[in-house]
Amino acid sequence: MHPFLNHIQLSYYGVLPFLACVFWPLLLGSSVQAIEAFSLYSMGILAFMAGTLWRAGEQSFTHAIMAVLVVIPFPLLVFASATSTLVYLAISFPIVLLFERGMPPWQQYHKDYHKMRYILTSVVFVCHLFMIAQSIELARM
Repeated sequence: MHPFLNHIQLSYYGVLPFLACVFWPLLLGSSVQAIEAFSLYSMGILAFMAGTLWRAGEQSFTHAIMAVLVVIPFPLLVFASATSTLVYLAISFPIVLLFERGMPPWQQYHKDYHKMRYILTSVVFVCHLFMIAQSIELARM
């Protein structure tokens, strides 16, 4: 068993709340609460993902800035519409993956970890697209 197996399993479990929020409207109807829950969970996971890039003492100044760049605007999201917030979050997940790929430890990670990161980033991005559509739909009502 390689050392990333637990990380991989936990990462797949971590996508379940995203999927639950996407399916929530199918079961219970569209709601602002589903969008808010999704957005809050997304911000928490994005902050966590950006935090994993933070390797104190092991990174250059540029990599340290990249590690926090996506979370700096979080306080400003209070003033943004739900759709704008979701668009920002949707774009941020692939950016964090790109930052992670550019860091030296990426080459040491197991190929299964690489695969998991690509799959989950794709799934989370698509979940954001569904929630953006729901947000637009609710705004029209």
